[in-house]
Amino acid sequence: MPSGTAMSGLTGLPFWKMHGLGNDFVVLDGRPAAQAAVRALRDDEARAISDRRTGVGCDQLIVIEPAKSPKAAAFMRIRNADGGEVEACGNAARCVANLLMRERGVDALTIETVVGLLETKALPDGRVAVDMGPARDGWAEIPVARSADTLRLPVSDGPLVEPVGVNVGNPHAVFFVPDAEAIDLATLGPRLERHPFFPQRTNVEAVSVLDPGGTGRRARLRMRVWERGVGITRACGTGACAAAVAASRRGLTGRAVDVVLDGGTLSIDWLPNGHVLMAGPTALAFVGQLDTLAAAAPAAAAA
Repeated sequence: MPSGTAMSGLTGLPFWKMHGLGNDFVVLDGRPAAQAAVRALRDDEARAISDRRTGVGCDQLIVIEPAKSPKAAAFMRIRNADGGEVEACGNAARCVANLLMRERGVDALTIETVVGLLETKALPDGRVAVDMGPARDGWAEIPVARSADTLRLPVSDGPLVEPVGVNVGNPHAVFFVPDAEAIDLATLGPRLERHPFFPQRTNVEAVSVLDPGGTGRRARLRMRVWERGVGITRACGTGACAAAVAASRRGLTGRAVDVVLDGGTLSIDWLPNGHVLMAGPTALAFVGQLDTLAAAAPAAAAA
């Protein structure tokens, strides 16, 4: 990274650059006691590292911390590219699980997050699966500003109308459209993210049904996503989970769904117990070392 202003003791810190279907992460290890600066990362430092021109560049910055729960291998903290902390990221959970499973020589483990424990496992085909816990569909759980039918929320902007509201550790507004490719997500996404009906903002998905599925055949959805605090990304694990749950709730598909994203396909199963199981590939792009930054990304960069 370019030389310049030091970042609160982060200089020289190693990192992993990973991705799940192009949804990319800078992963820092904050477990060693000597690396307390990682656990005290400021918003401007997170923005600076995430900046794709002057930093490493990523959709989310992930910090692995010591677990609080005795059941967990580690705690995973998630910072969006705008520097803000968020509750859940399915693709990041799969990437971190892959790192930790290789480190420990195991094929299954538990990761702790601010919204609870996530069970993960390595599959025989090389993919990593994560149980994202139960999908929530109550209006106060998503949350939205007032009582509403979450199958058809009273929100619209141009061709995006009446989304399904779903919470998969974070809020999602899933809009079903005839052709997801035709949606101007770069314009509509930021407006809907900050729509006043979503007090905590929301992720925005434009989804088309490619195949409703049937006996012995998984359904297929095409999804494009505007991530809260990030923008358009190549993949979003919680978004894929939300899309699959929303499609099933609307009666458009069954509960076994393959979601086709810009970066590839995630397999989602909405289990009878209400939990959402996600499976897909992970990749280690490279390892590196933080140096210093020419300048911390300004607060105005926050989405």
